[in-house]
Amino acid sequence: MKDLYLERDMNPHVAILYATVSDTFKRLRDLVEGVGKEELYYKGPSNDENSIGQLLQHLAVVDLHWVYRLKGVQAPLVLQEKYGPMLDEKGELPNITKGSLQELMHDYQDVHNMFYNECIKLIETDLTREVYYEKAETATIRWGIWHIADHSRYHQAHISRLRKLYRQEINI
Repeated sequence: MKDLYLERDMNPHVAILYATVSDTFKRLRDLVEGVGKEELYYKGPSNDENSIGQLLQHLAVVDLHWVYRLKGVQAPLVLQEKYGPMLDEKGELPNITKGSLQELMHDYQDVHNMFYNECIKLIETDLTREVYYEKAETATIRWGIWHIADHSRYHQAHISRLRKLYRQEINI
């Protein structure tokens, strides 16, 4: 039976939202299982798409910034340098070719662990607290947690498509 796992030590309202993020993260891990270095950095048949590696790095960076929004502070420079920018100078995902799938997923797991450690501290009234979002906008923490799961699912569709294109290109 499919269901969301609710963390017992988490506020029930937070736990439901957190469960969507956790479930989506597990699906992402399963989706990229077995991706080799060539497939990780494959950019589509015309070489003009974001690679799986770029998408994984992007998801980790965005989630990292949400962790620090929950804390009410900016991500420390050391972590910003480690994970890199959300976008490059052209407004696109940075073109990374560093690391293996295991390294990217390890770094993303670290962010997911930080996210859990923040969610465990939240209470129901925190969910309506407004935090900085983008371009001088704000969002509630409730929306932010939902957005993390939604954003991941959105890019999982891109990853699925890239995996299919890659298999077609190498005739698997």
